[in-house]
Amino acid sequence: MREESEHEGTGAAPSRRGLAIAGIALLACLGLVGYGVLDSDEQPKPSAAATAEVTYEVTGTGTVEISYLARGESGTATVEKAVTLPWKKSVQMPVGKAPTVAVVLDGKGGQASCALAIGGRHVQRATAVGEFGRATCTGALPAGNGRA
Repeated sequence: MREESEHEGTGAAPSRRGLAIAGIALLACLGLVGYGVLDSDEQPKPSAAATAEVTYEVTGTGTVEISYLARGESGTATVEKAVTLPWKKSVQMPVGKAPTVAVVLDGKGGQASCALAIGGRHVQRATAVGEFGRATCTGALPAGNGRA
């Protein structure tokens, strides 16, 4: 008669060594998946910045150069040269920025008035007169004045 050992039977429970290897493999897989999820290069998308509608308007006689700020974080001005009046432009500006429009008459002179409205409400008006006359209109977009 042959003696059977505990480990030789086909219906015996899996060995402790096999279970340990399977557990380690499972933990390694879960660790790699977790690392991939937590260490992604994808950055969360920033929420849309709140903006307000700004309307610039220049009226009068003569030819002018107009500088104004439009939507953008750099704060650089857009310049339109040799503009025949009247002129009007509406833009969306991030709240917290200071919308500005500047007018310079050419060497022939004339008269030009700039006007600035925020959200349809008049904020400022200024007038330039004569050769190379200048006028600037500026306002403020407080943080609570916009919409997203």
